[in-house]
Amino acid sequence: MLIVRNTFSAKPGMAGKLAAQIKEMATALEMPNHRVMTDLTGDFNTVVFEFEAENLAEFEARFKQYGSDPKIREKMTGYTDLWVSGTRQLFQVVK
Repeated sequence: MLIVRNTFSAKPGMAGKLAAQIKEMATALEMPNHRVMTDLTGDFNTVVFEFEAENLAEFEARFKQYGSDPKIREKMTGYTDLWVSGTRQLFQVVK
């Protein structure tokens, strides 16, 4: 099991809008065990989007879907205008 964590540094005042847009997309796609979080402490304007993938193949399939599915593209229109930088981390769950 993998946890995929995407962390965005939103433009000032845009974290809430970015979080809502990501949440809407993840809900529409029925992404398993996803969550969207915003900062309470630490770096300002941080938005974190996490979801689970069974393995790297599933992660790769979701990444390809993101780039080609018109429903996703519609939900994410303009989201790149809301953030300055970001990172992605993949964590393996230890059982």
